[in-house]
Amino acid sequence: MLEQGYLDEMPVTQLKGVGQKVADNLASLGINSVADMLFHLPYRYEDRSKVIPIGALQPGSSALFEGQVELAETVFRGRRSLLVQLSDNTGFITLRFFHFSASQKAALKRGQWIRCYGDVRSYRQSSGLEIAHPEYQHISESERGQVSEGLTAVYPMTEGLRQASLRKFVNQSLALLNNGAVLIEYLPDQLLASMSWPSLKDSLNALHYPLAMPASELVDLTEYKRLAFEELLAHHLSLSRLKKGSTVRSATKLMYDQALQKGFLGQLGFSLTAAQQRVVAEIRHDLQQSFPMQRLLQGDVGSGKTVVAACAALMAYASGKQVALMSPTELLAQQHYKTMREWLKPLGINVIWLVGRHKGKEYESITNDIRNGCADVVIGTQSLFQDKVGFADLGLVIIDEQHRFGVHQRLALRDKGIVGDVSPHQLVMTATPIPRTLAMLGYADLDLSIIDELPPGRTAVTTSAVSITKREHVIERVKKGVEDGRQVYWVCTLVEESEVLQCQAAEVAAELLTASLPGIRIGLIHGRMKADEKQLTMQAFKENELDILVATTVIEVGVDVPNASLMVIENAERLGLAQLHQLRGRVGRGQVNSHCVLMYQPPLSKNANERLAILRESTDGFKIAEKDMQLRGPGELLGKRQAGFMQFKVADLQRDALFMDKVAVTANEILEKQPDIIDALLHRWISNLVEYAHV
Repeated sequence: MLEQGYLDEMPVTQLKGVGQKVADNLASLGINSVADMLFHLPYRYEDRSKVIPIGALQPGSSALFEGQVELAETVFRGRRSLLVQLSDNTGFITLRFFHFSASQKAALKRGQWIRCYGDVRSYRQSSGLEIAHPEYQHISESERGQVSEGLTAVYPMTEGLRQASLRKFVNQSLALLNNGAVLIEYLPDQLLASMSWPSLKDSLNALHYPLAMPASELVDLTEYKRLAFEELLAHHLSLSRLKKGSTVRSATKLMYDQALQKGFLGQLGFSLTAAQQRVVAEIRHDLQQSFPMQRLLQGDVGSGKTVVAACAALMAYASGKQVALMSPTELLAQQHYKTMREWLKPLGINVIWLVGRHKGKEYESITNDIRNGCADVVIGTQSLFQDKVGFADLGLVIIDEQHRFGVHQRLALRDKGIVGDVSPHQLVMTATPIPRTLAMLGYADLDLSIIDELPPGRTAVTTSAVSITKREHVIERVKKGVEDGRQVYWVCTLVEESEVLQCQAAEVAAELLTASLPGIRIGLIHGRMKADEKQLTMQAFKENELDILVATTVIEVGVDVPNASLMVIENAERLGLAQLHQLRGRVGRGQVNSHCVLMYQPPLSKNANERLAILRESTDGFKIAEKDMQLRGPGELLGKRQAGFMQFKVADLQRDALFMDKVAVTANEILEKQPDIIDALLHRWISNLVEYAHV
């Protein structure tokens, strides 16, 4: 019988009402089997546990109500629509349908009672209320008030489907499950018993049809937690399998040339911190293995990650291998190019760079040098993993500001160096401190190194928040700072004026400062300038030929001007904590006490006020990152591209952090003992996102 089959293998067309057209629509949601339908989980719930009198309905609310049809007519005011007026003994409301059939209109005859659910709004042409395209059903007068529903699931949708249809398909799927059809349980029995968790069947029933209770309390149900754990496990497995797969590949053992390293460190003019030395040792150990290094290097702004990357590059050079260092922007790539060339050229190492501006013969010349092995260290942007770029012998890939790239982009550059089953080593770096719970999942394919110490000489940065109404006071403070020999960053969040966002444009700010501060040298830099123009302006600021640099957030990373000790950030309330912390890290690089002024547009929202307060109180990047994840979620910390990989149906990294250690242990057990179930588990929870996790 159908009920005895495996739901993972049962096509969704087995459900009543699912023909080929509907099946195609469901497929666009990743639903191809009955099991897929069961794991198409609600993203919110509507409370339909009580009927609200029409007279008590409020605009802006969603409600269940009942009424008797007074009138149903087709009108042609701008757009053909069906208007249905309902009443009970408390008031009137209008239903509006833009898509309707003749039979639908005929069934809505005067005197018919119907039960509706929808979003109530004020009717613009009168003082009455209106609902566009509500869900509704015909009822008899004797059925009034007899509601059996509680919390009603609302599902992710696509064009061509209706919520009512999806609920019917889910209901049929649950009936099959509850009548004996098989849905495979992938969590180990021992785990289920130790956590006292319910069965998969009971958990799915509870989420699709919860009992009448506040939706906010659903996350406290053991059924909810059990499914959240399985989802976190699937995401962890997708990346931990990638890590395990990398150890199956081989890599060239890189040589540690002590004389070369000593010569490099001796010319720097500064000593490595204890944290840098520890991290260099961890990387050295990895690079001497016969399988590829997969390491994430975390270090707060100014902690000295670049010199650590250079130490790794020396090992690749000593072994006759090429190095690729990829940055998210041309400005940062150029900064790395200048720094690395200054450090490595005296050692006979050829450093070149490749970015979008390189065209024609220049591009051909650079790519030829990369292809024939003349280039030892290649620095660039995403240009590095273009099809036309080929390496002679790529041994080490370094990704900087890695949260700007996704997993798949890391792999695209790595693949440039794969020969047979031999892969290059990988070092990915970020100046955005990542909370432990997020690192355990978002970077489960990587080992972690942390530079948790700033180099000597870095000064503390004090931070204050000031209303934009006190701009003149801030400008006076800037003038005093310049007179004292300081340089100043003035950061704006937009290039052009925008009344909607109320952000002061960089161009307008530069004009205002020029008018307010005669005799003071002011430069402007923003993302729409040509790379050469940006570089010339940055160089002038670095060489103290400019007193104030007005800039957009293009100066967020990679710029080092020790004499800049004051930063003003306009409309700071519009930026996230991580980005504000990154920007603030541009000052405090010299011997003078540094300050950051956060100018905001009042009134501040509660969330914005909380963000600015955290920055005033703390310079600890990890504490700030933890709070950032609480306020904005993991997607912002991982970066947009990476976040596409981290979409959750029920799990929440902040709320479910207590599960992460258990998730990691369970993932390792499955990798060792049940690797054959991983694909099915990933399909169940990640579906079309799985391609990013292929080895």
